[in-house]
Amino acid sequence: MSDEPFDPTAPTVGVGPRPLPWPEDPRLDPELLRDGDRRNVVDQYRYWKLEEIVADLDRTRTGLHVAIQNWEHDFNIGSIVRTANAFNVAAVHIVGKRRWNRRGAMVTDRYLHVHHHEDEASLFAYLHERNVTPIGVDNLPGSVALEATTLPAKCCLIFGSEGPGLTEAMVAGCERLVAITQEGSTRSMNAGAAAAIAMYHWRLHHES
Repeated sequence: MSDEPFDPTAPTVGVGPRPLPWPEDPRLDPELLRDGDRRNVVDQYRYWKLEEIVADLDRTRTGLHVAIQNWEHDFNIGSIVRTANAFNVAAVHIVGKRRWNRRGAMVTDRYLHVHHHEDEASLFAYLHERNVTPIGVDNLPGSVALEATTLPAKCCLIFGSEGPGLTEAMVAGCERLVAITQEGSTRSMNAGAAAAIAMYHWRLHHES
């Protein structure tokens, strides 16, 4: 059964009711077959139950993790989560405040494994137990150019809040820092855009 909220003002997307007779497939949700599937999912998963989609995605999760510091209820978090879903990352980690701005995620977080950590130490302990290399993404002194770096296959890209960036404690715990080379006048780019570039860069070196 789908548990995504229905927005009557949203434009029509997805597919309508499935004509009878319905396929005999336990992965399919009878309510979605009857009423239509308006979720933001690829065609492969039309009419599938949420838990069945998650289980199928789990079979092909990548070695990439993504962590986001949540000190300011940053609106970019939702955008980063949505991109993380697109790359089917192993997990998303929210560090700091438990509540985060989900609007930009477009409910894609329901298809991911999202973990909360109270502080930097908790995140690093989680990653260390699983041999995941923490990589900070910020244009700070000591950062190396992302485009000239091959990221580890099993790593966690860590992003700070929009504006202040990574905290000192987060920087201290990272194995290295990477930055996206810029040519313009702005000191930094939007955190959601930077995250998308960094995840795509990882993907270029680690094909499924």
